[in-house]
Order: sequence, then C-alpha cells, then structure tokens
Amino acid sequence: MLSLLLLCLALAPAPTLAQDPTPALVLAPAQDLCKPETSNAYKVRISVKTALGDQAYEWNESETFLFRATIAFAMRQHFDTETYNVSSVLVCNETRRVSFWFVVTSPEDQSVLVDKDQVERAIRKYRHRINNVFLLTDRTLEFLGIPPTFATPVNPDTPAWLIVFGVVIGLVCAGIVALLVSSVLQRKRKKSGTAGEEEEGKPVKVENGIACENLEGVHNGAFTDDDRFTKM
Repeated sequence: MLSLLLLCLALAPAPTLAQDPTPALVLAPAQDLCKPETSNAYKVRISVKTALGDQAYEWNESETFLFRATIAFAMRQHFDTETYNVSSVLVCNETRRVSFWFVVTSPEDQSVLVDKDQVERAIRKYRHRINNVFLLTDRTLEFLGIPPTFATPVNPDTPAWLIVFGVVIGLVCAGIVALLVSSVLQRKRKKSGTAGEEEEGKPVKVENGIACENLEGVHNGAFTDDDRFTKM
C-alpha cells in the first residue's frame, strides 16, 4: 500500500502557482497611456556625448529612473503638492541614441494624463534644475515642443530711459561746444585775413628802382638851416 501511494504521488501533476495579476493590470494602462505622438506626450532627446565628451556617462535604467524623479519633482514644485511620485511619470519608446517619450499621470487617477500645458509650465519653470541633475544644457537635453529657456535678464540699477537721456544730453553739449569752437576759429581767421589784405593794399613808392615805404627819410638835426650858425 505504501509503495502504491508513493507511485500515485509521483505520477500526479505538480500544482501550479497562481500568478499575481496585479502587474499585468498596472502595465496595461501604462502601455496604453504612453504612446508617441499623443496629445499629452513629450519627446526627449539627450546628447550626453556631445555635452561631456570623454567624460560622458552611459544612459541606463538608473538614469531613466532619475529623469522620472526630476519630472516628478518639477510637478510637485509647480502644483505645490507632494502627491506626484516616480510612478506618475511614464516613459516609453526608448532608443539607443537616448531618445524617448514620456507622459505624466494624475496622482488621483493613474489612468488620466495631466494636461500637456501644465507639464510644459512645470518643466520650463524648473528647467535649470533638471539640466543640472544630468550636467546638460537646453541644447543637449531637449524637450521637443518646449522652447528652451533663457537666463533672466539683469535689470540695471540705472533706468534705461535715464541712460538714453544722458547720452542725448551729452551729444547736445558736445555739439554746442563744437559750434562755439568753430565760430571762434572762424573769427580769428577773418581777422588775420583782413589784416593781410590791408598790408597788401598799402601803396609803395619806388625811387631809383628801389621800393620804399617812406621816401621822406628821417629828419637830421645836424643839417638844419639855422640862422644862428649861418650868420657871420
């Protein structure tokens, strides 16, 4: 009897373990929600080699997890809530050249996607934080469809209108000074020209082929006709 019982147990089929259907239920919505070219999906293109050269790191699953975490951080900061988690960011269609698509699901309902405009606002608001995590820039970490952000312009202490006003006043003053200097120079030139013309216009007498300005000579008192010396 014992040998017969052992034989029956050996021939009996082994019991199969029941599989947990939960993963299938979770993956199915994720595959349906994250699809390229959908209305609320964004494509990301990353160029690690271009940005870091020989110090470039390899993009792997850990880097993808970090990306999802940074997007969840941006969504938390944007909505000022802690309900967004890594599981709220779904990634799909990854390629070896490091490009993929992602969507963000609502924390209240994982089957509902967050509006694309809200995701764009969160990314633009914290774009610098996302770039710094991966040591990249707007050119090497591209969110296609989201324009790159630029540094906030620095407002000078002096208002712009005051700077323009100062430049205009300076030009006006320089023009006035130039006019005054030119008028003074013209007066001097006119005076020097008039004096030269007067000198040229004065008549010059010529005697014995010699030009003389004064032919009357100089009075010499030694040859003066004085009756005191001529009378005998």
